Amino acid sequence: MSSDDDNDKAGTGTRAVGAGRRAEWTGAVVNPPVWRASTHLYPDMAALRSGPATNEDGRFFYGRRGGPTQWSLAEALTQLETGAAGTMLYPSGVAAIAGALMAVLRPGDELLVCDNAYEPTRAMATGLLTDIGITSRFFDPSEPANLARALTDKTRAVMLESPGSLTIEVCDIPALTALARERGAVSIIDNTWAGPTGFAALERGADIAVMSLTKHVGGHSDLMMGSASAGEALYARLRKTAQALGQVVSPDDAALALRGLRTLPLRLDRSTKSALAIARHLTGRPDVARVLCPMLPGSPGHELWQRDFSGGCGLFSLVLKGGDRGRRDRVIDALRLFGIGYSWGGFESLVSPVDPASIRSAGAWPLADMDPADRFAIRLSIGLEDTADLIADLDRALDANPA
Repeated sequence: MSSDDDNDKAGTGTRAVGAGRRAEWTGAVVNPPVWRASTHLYPDMAALRSGPATNEDGRFFYGRRGGPTQWSLAEALTQLETGAAGTMLYPSGVAAIAGALMAVLRPGDELLVCDNAYEPTRAMATGLLTDIGITSRFFDPSEPANLARALTDKTRAVMLESPGSLTIEVCDIPALTALARERGAVSIIDNTWAGPTGFAALERGADIAVMSLTKHVGGHSDLMMGSASAGEALYARLRKTAQALGQVVSPDDAALALRGLRTLPLRLDRSTKSALAIARHLTGRPDVARVLCPMLPGSPGHELWQRDFSGGCGLFSLVLKGGDRGRRDRVIDALRLFGIGYSWGGFESLVSPVDPASIRSAGAWPLADMDPADRFAIRLSIGLEDTADLIADLDRALDANPA
């Protein structure tokens, strides 16, 4: 295998193919075998006594610290995340968010959360963290000045998400993370939408980059997993907290995630191009009030996406012109090629209802330049089906349920 320095200079596709494939983990085959092991054996008592002294991937200790299959995936993700010293794996994306927050927050601390965050993140802020004495407040991330006003001496972390998982708007991550750093707060970003191949989160100022590997990395809708990558000091805290909580992922699932990782750039490129073509088509329909896709000129955050991102994905939303929840539901029910489901990033196209007004507390919805009647939206996850077929399916469903 090539050196780490060579891998850092390589293109995205080359890095995705070679990352994490150490010879001592793969042996004479291409992929690391699935090491199913709870017990790691020691050759003698001296080796057993030295086990706890070295806590790092690549050294056997006990199954809860993983084995070559998990280590390979963690190292591959670290090599893809520019600026990361290490990556922790978690049994779900929500577990990764919880692990990152609990690694940096203590009772009495304050957390600021962007108002366009993933709904389970919001629930965690107002539930689990509140229960252990951590105060959470929400801020509108559309303007960095909103965060500047919200930061206090008790703020220890800022939770960001860009683009937001429902309304898909991009915020100014470099500006927001700089403000957090000035006040001594750790910035955590849910970077699932673009991932490290499309947005270099740590390089752009974030301290911890979280991903739901369930989505694009897995890519086949058959595993649950999350990750958190960080620089040396924060990675040590992530690792300590995850091990204290007994967090570990299955080697079988790690092998599936590794398989998905190898084709990640190809799948993202295909779904991104298809999503952009579909988004452009939908902007021409009179019954669509707004297409929320940062890759599309005129969409919220497009200029920031052009400046900061090197790639996109197939997730975006459309806002229906007028209408009500019933019409939105009928449009979704009429689709034939889109499965109704909450996830995204798999090979198949999905659809889900969106009603941000029901969960936002700091930022207004609909947006200021939208008609208040245009409230209900539909989120689309574009898969690998033919673009023309997906457009035809959407047109048919919209035509059958006019505004």
